[in-house]
Amino acid sequence: MDFSAFVCSFFICCFCCSKAMPTTLNQDAVNDRPVIGILTQIVSDEVMKPFGGTYIPSSYVKYIESGGCRVMPIRLTLTTAEYESIFQKINGLIFIGGTGDLEKSDFARVAKIFYRLALTANDAGDFFPIWGTCMGLQLLTVLVAGENLLENTSAENIALPLNLTTEAYTSRMFGDFPDDLMKALKHEPLTGNFHRYGVTVKTFQENEKLQSFFSVLSTNVAENGAHFVSTIEGKRYPFYAVQWHPEVNRFQWDKKLNFPHSRHAVQLSSLLADFFANEGRSSLHQFDNPEEEAASLIYNYTPVYAANFTAYEQIYFF
Repeated sequence: MDFSAFVCSFFICCFCCSKAMPTTLNQDAVNDRPVIGILTQIVSDEVMKPFGGTYIPSSYVKYIESGGCRVMPIRLTLTTAEYESIFQKINGLIFIGGTGDLEKSDFARVAKIFYRLALTANDAGDFFPIWGTCMGLQLLTVLVAGENLLENTSAENIALPLNLTTEAYTSRMFGDFPDDLMKALKHEPLTGNFHRYGVTVKTFQENEKLQSFFSVLSTNVAENGAHFVSTIEGKRYPFYAVQWHPEVNRFQWDKKLNFPHSRHAVQLSSLLADFFANEGRSSLHQFDNPEEEAASLIYNYTPVYAANFTAYEQIYFF
């Protein structure tokens, strides 16, 4: 390695570790080929059922890839032993949005397996990040609290600014954002909301498990006046979640839906994708060999054009 490459690697390592809650096991190493797992979502819409039982909208895949990561789709029909094996190969996990039972569905069952593996790994110094979007945030609160605390916080098809808390400015998620973007986040409708349920600020504050596990970075007000939690990050663990959808800002275009596409909206999406990619680079998990890795990636699947029957341009079905 020549000197310039060494210097570059050194600073990348320092940046990733400083922002990614480094552990004693991996604080001096960086993985520049991270693979992020995306847990497939259960098909509930009748028009989608002929294509498969589970799916991943391509917007999530493009979002992760735009940060410099590759994607492994994770199906819901494997054994616990197989999920444990997958966990040792991927460098982070995404819980996407959708509709489903957050306690009894296969989606919830598999998510719980990975959640427990991630807790154990991080406790042992094996860095592993998790991100939840929309229902993914809701799912993480169920996993942490051990119960479903969701209430009606309807904010369907509306773009909103964020009511940032003081903790947002020193958070890992937003801490390195430029000042003009932080200002825009507070005053411009940069976050697309498409949800009926959420966790109210009151419920969050009254639940000791949620309070001790997560910091609230932003809140919003629902259409019914409910004050809900909209952005959270783990205090001790590299777990992050948003009630809104950063992936739509760059990768969904249905004119009937309020997908923010302004300069600041695109910048927000880009920086968050980069942020989680850097988290993944601090995980040193890897596949046993290049052939196994290649066979596991999303590139082996072809997305279906779906804009004529869903709000998504493309969907991967499984």
